[in-house]
Amino acid sequence: MLRTLSRVSELPIIVKQLQKYRCHNNNNNIISGCRILSNNNNNSIDIIRNGRYSSSFFGLFQNAAQAGVSKTNNYATEATVQVNRPFKLHRLDEGPATEVKLTKDQALKYYTQMQTIRRLETAAGNLYKEKIIRGFCHLYSGQEACAVGMKAAMRDVDNIISAYRVHGWTYLMGVSPSGVLAELTGVQGGCARGKGGSMHMYAPNFYGGNGIVGAQVPLGAGVGLACKYKGNGGMCLALYGDGAANQGQVFEAYNMAYLWKLPVIFVCENNNYGMGTSSERASCNTDYYTRGDALPGIWVDGMDVLAVRSATEFAINYVNTHGPLVMETNTYRYSGHSMSDPGTSYRTREEIQEVRQKRDPITSFKELCIELGLITTDEVKAIDLKVRKEVDEATAFAKSDAELGVSHLWTDVYSNNLEPKLRGTIAYDIDHIQERKGVNH
Repeated sequence: MLRTLSRVSELPIIVKQLQKYRCHNNNNNIISGCRILSNNNNNSIDIIRNGRYSSSFFGLFQNAAQAGVSKTNNYATEATVQVNRPFKLHRLDEGPATEVKLTKDQALKYYTQMQTIRRLETAAGNLYKEKIIRGFCHLYSGQEACAVGMKAAMRDVDNIISAYRVHGWTYLMGVSPSGVLAELTGVQGGCARGKGGSMHMYAPNFYGGNGIVGAQVPLGAGVGLACKYKGNGGMCLALYGDGAANQGQVFEAYNMAYLWKLPVIFVCENNNYGMGTSSERASCNTDYYTRGDALPGIWVDGMDVLAVRSATEFAINYVNTHGPLVMETNTYRYSGHSMSDPGTSYRTREEIQEVRQKRDPITSFKELCIELGLITTDEVKAIDLKVRKEVDEATAFAKSDAELGVSHLWTDVYSNNLEPKLRGTIAYDIDHIQERKGVNH
């Protein structure tokens, strides 16, 4: 039952639950409100904040409702949120849910993860400028909602393989910030003992960073084949960028995965620029979610962590039943292609700043959660301080840890050191003590 209230005194004396939400009205304008459920669950009151009500007017009802809720000790902190931009579908009759639920615990978790990735990348950039990190270094700043949203939908049996912009994914898949930054500086505390560097990081169910453009896509199809062979209900996210989307091997992987009905989600993280070339200059069709032809596709706003989560949940259910699907996450990278690219010769500083101000995935999510009452400003400050401390400590460790001895040049080279996970082991389960030269040396 929808009611219009004129006085706070009209609120129920006993309130069972307060639900907050944010959605679009018939004119496609965003409105927010709170739904108050009475103690008998038969009636509810919607208080909506839009153009007619001021923030203070809305806040008056909200605070009164919260006061009533606190008396019952049955306060479930949850919000129902409308995704920012509608999904686009290819060869699908229905798509992901556009209204998604978000709990307080999830809000805190997603914000912490995105903030950690952002700070890790800032630290990596600084270490590179100090010449402590050498070689290639590709940063993920601006794209955090893609990884966090996909990871939120993944199950324990699911897998992921990506290209070389993987510091954030490595962290999300279980490696500590120290393990990530130490790998970048090439010391033994790194997740690959300092041998992989920026582009070759690994973790359980994470088949890496791969340095060859597009090469991970057919490998991802192979991981999907392994999932189908094992029959464990798992699937694989095979990530690539818009720059790799024109590779022939990508289309070969599409074809094979479709013929064999493999549980693979081909994810094009479209950050609009492949190295120094905009997608419009490089691709005749920039609707990457449609490029699988017979494969169905989904376009999702990659700056909206909840939209990415919803799309990935839908895609996981789909590929386990029907076979592969293409998902395009439309996102943006703030930095250049790599640290050697200033990123301003093919786009303007004003363009970058506009995205930061209007679409930043962390800022927009934080503001949404505060508006819905899921996170307080004090909690945000506490998370920021904790993340900063953790990344600062990881940076210090990455600077001070020792490199591997020369004898370790001979370890982790041959297959008997790196048995595949199908055989029950993974690289860092093995004691790195086999120090012998190859038989053909």
